[in-house]
Amino acid sequence: MPAQLLDGKVLSQRMYAAMTTQVQELTTKYGRPPGLAVLMVGDNPASAAYVRNKERACERVGIASFGTHFPTDVTQAELEQTIQALNTDDRVDGILVQLPLPGNHLDGTALLLKIDPSKDADGLHPDNLGRLMRGEPGLRSCTPNGVMEMLKAYDIAVAGKKAVVIGRSILVGKPIALMLLAENATVTIAHSRTPDLATVTQEADIVVAAVGRPNLVTADMVKPGAVVIDVGINRIPTESGKGRLVGDVDFAAVESIASYITPVPGGVGQMTVAMLLHNTVLSYSRRLGET
Repeated sequence: MPAQLLDGKVLSQRMYAAMTTQVQELTTKYGRPPGLAVLMVGDNPASAAYVRNKERACERVGIASFGTHFPTDVTQAELEQTIQALNTDDRVDGILVQLPLPGNHLDGTALLLKIDPSKDADGLHPDNLGRLMRGEPGLRSCTPNGVMEMLKAYDIAVAGKKAVVIGRSILVGKPIALMLLAENATVTIAHSRTPDLATVTQEADIVVAAVGRPNLVTADMVKPGAVVIDVGINRIPTESGKGRLVGDVDFAAVESIASYITPVPGGVGQMTVAMLLHNTVLSYSRRLGET
């Protein structure tokens, strides 16, 4: 039997519908909608596409979008001043800087530190990561939180399971490991220096691949019946020259072995944007005393 798809597109649509109703009620009550500000620098086509998707999603659920597009030669000081202004703007509840930043003259980490943690829509400020570490309420990293929402929505039990996270980035690997641990999974973090990766993953009930290497996870690395979460998004060349998107998992081979699997595209990526909007509404609600 092929694995059941963990359909991020369907789940995100369900979330948008619920958020639309919530935003309408809150906007009526407080006289303004939640607001999300996205700062983009340069003309990276992939970044531009991501920003357009975020703006469309905001429009769909009724969130005000305050996108700002800067030229490649914008200075660090100009961006920091913009963030400081957004921190004090009562119309704005979420702020994010679209990565990657072009050139070597901009420091993304320093910009992140300038964002008010209560408006950190990406959930990547050290204050919010520290709250995750301590098990305290806070804005959570969007992609890892999206993975947890998928597991919850499909009634996949995490407690008592062995989970292997491949990747140790601060964006996905480390936060998802902490989230799984908080749900009482036994978690192993594997990475590029892990010897005999297949031996590690073969024991896992849940495999999360988040390294950005096409088809890294092959059929012989997956235990029959395991849940496989593919966070990777990689564009590989095709004869047409347009390329196509694949994940870190060899989907065609692993689908017949796993019990559940996320597709690429249409899986975790869809949930990332949904959780970004969720964080914005959550920040709005907290700032206005709703939660």
